[in-house]
Amino acid sequence: MNLLLDNQLALVTASSGGIGLEIARSLAREGARVIINGRSKSSVDQAVDQLRRNVPGAKLEALAADNGTAEGCAATIAAFPEVDILVNNLGIYEAVGFFEETDEAWLRLFEVNILSGVRLSRHYLRRMLDKGTGRILFVSSESALNPAPEMAHYSATKTMQLSIARSLAELTKGTKVTVNAVLPGSTKTEGVTKFVQDIYPQSTPEEAEREFMQKNRPTSLIERLIRPQEIAEFVTFLSSPQSSAINGAALRVDGGLVRTVF
Repeated sequence: MNLLLDNQLALVTASSGGIGLEIARSLAREGARVIINGRSKSSVDQAVDQLRRNVPGAKLEALAADNGTAEGCAATIAAFPEVDILVNNLGIYEAVGFFEETDEAWLRLFEVNILSGVRLSRHYLRRMLDKGTGRILFVSSESALNPAPEMAHYSATKTMQLSIARSLAELTKGTKVTVNAVLPGSTKTEGVTKFVQDIYPQSTPEEAEREFMQKNRPTSLIERLIRPQEIAEFVTFLSSPQSSAINGAALRVDGGLVRTVF
């Protein structure tokens, strides 16, 4: 399928690693111009070098900016006043008991997970509406629907992203702009792999993954961690004109982890 993304300018926040890097790779393969973003110049340069080796002819732009801050979002907007596609991928998480979650921890996750997407969308959505076309995506989590007691603050921010995405989608009526949220399940990123290994330190990585899925994610129908490429390819489709009928949706890519028909 031709996704018609050639030369579309896409900003993927936190794309120097993890799911964001795979989204950037997938978009670049489809011919999009992709802004590679990370907090440091070294991490961005490393990601750009890797993508240029893996995707011949990739059209990439480098952006070192911490979009988890107001200053970082301002720097991003100054460097790239308009984009065709915005993927709000930036997010942080931590496993800590509710009674140990401080006010500072709640505020930090709200600042990074929520305000980064709000600040960037507030700027870019207006310009997309002026043009009548564009894509905004929020990378949420199955934790938005399956709140975790050890990550109450993280889960709350992921649920809030769904509401924000729907609210913004309501502003797009009569245009070719869409706003959607994607809900990945547990995904095999470097951070999650380490997290799983820490839970089962005596097991090999393969055994640790099996144990984690059986004991910690027993409702998964695929019984494995999702690969970042699987999330990325879905996000790339939603970024394309071919997904024009999908708007205001919260779309699960969770391996059947969430037990609901909605």
